[in-house]
Amino acid sequence: MRDGKGASRAPVLRFTNCRILRGRRLLREDLWVREGRILDPEKLFFEERLVADQQRDCGGCLLAPGFIDVQINGGFGVDFSQATEDVGSGVALVAQRILSHGVTSFCPTLVTSPPEVYHKVLPQIPVKSGGPHGAGVLGVHLEGPFISREKRGAHPEAYLRSFEANAFHDVLATYGSLDNVRIVTLAPELGRSHEVIRALTARGICVSLGHSVADLQVAEEAVQSGATFITHLFNAMLPFHHRDPGIVGLLTSDRLPPGRHIFYGMISDGIHTNPAALRIAHRAHPQGLVLVTDAVPALGLGNGRHTLGQQEVEVDGLTAYVAGTKTLSGSIAPMDVCIRHFLQATGCSVESALEAASLHPAQLLGLEKLKGTLDFGADADFVMLDDSLHVQATYISGELVWQAEEARQ
Repeated sequence: MRDGKGASRAPVLRFTNCRILRGRRLLREDLWVREGRILDPEKLFFEERLVADQQRDCGGCLLAPGFIDVQINGGFGVDFSQATEDVGSGVALVAQRILSHGVTSFCPTLVTSPPEVYHKVLPQIPVKSGGPHGAGVLGVHLEGPFISREKRGAHPEAYLRSFEANAFHDVLATYGSLDNVRIVTLAPELGRSHEVIRALTARGICVSLGHSVADLQVAEEAVQSGATFITHLFNAMLPFHHRDPGIVGLLTSDRLPPGRHIFYGMISDGIHTNPAALRIAHRAHPQGLVLVTDAVPALGLGNGRHTLGQQEVEVDGLTAYVAGTKTLSGSIAPMDVCIRHFLQATGCSVESALEAASLHPAQLLGLEKLKGTLDFGADADFVMLDDSLHVQATYISGELVWQAEEARQ
């Protein structure tokens, strides 16, 4: 495009006939995009004296920020915890396939593994912007191996570790480089964990509490040291008890540092968490709830035996177990399914359900100025949904990257 002086400029896109999620409300407004960012139309009109170069009729659809999945172990036959020679191609496949579920950014997650797996895999998963090739990679989520034996869930006991005398140096020896790491899940009751939490957060890494037998006091001390997240609330932790609510008690604790906001992941797949538990958590602390899939490599493949790191997983219907046991092993529900189930189970507003998969994970990672929002200046990553919250199209940086068959008619 050329402006009035003949200079070349980026085209302005205007999405019309839609409701957009902005400021916790659904607004009947148009969405304006240029150079991959969301525009303030008033500045465009009155300061630049420009109008849209292209208009797209959204057919009455709802536009929400692109979904962000901060815990996904793989999918479509790809296992992020397998040390292959070409980890990147597997990550790329998952990144491409989750576009159809409205996910525009994600944190590939590794379960408890031997050190040689981390050393080989982590350098192969760099942070990467999203686009037509697939959802963006925000950094890796390392779930384990510094977790509780008692609450290890589907994590292989043989590879669990504790913090030894050198604490953070032992972490580096286990993982290798932390350059591509965004989240680490650990059990705060392990000795010297607070030293490790402080060292990780000083490097900009989010520390999450999970797979743990910690009581509430230990959990509060971990938050005071810098932890900000809880990995899949209720799962793989001590059950709530009225005299010591454990990690769950962080949702209503009055001993958190001033201004500190605790977030917590929920697997809303209809299997991992009873609807009543979803309602309790949401009503206790709605602004901290982050929907995660915890999807395993069997996502999208159906019944049968599949892998998850060093273990075999058996899928039966909607449930994934560690083979030969009744231990749950992640989920096979994609993000859009989790959102719809969460909405139905809790009776929350559509706005709340969508923000739990977009704004809240962005806030957790400190990205809320760019991701998880349709505010002016943010990245134009968004999903187009019908009234029943089925994905019709997915956009990254204002570019159409996936479209449902019926939306092409």
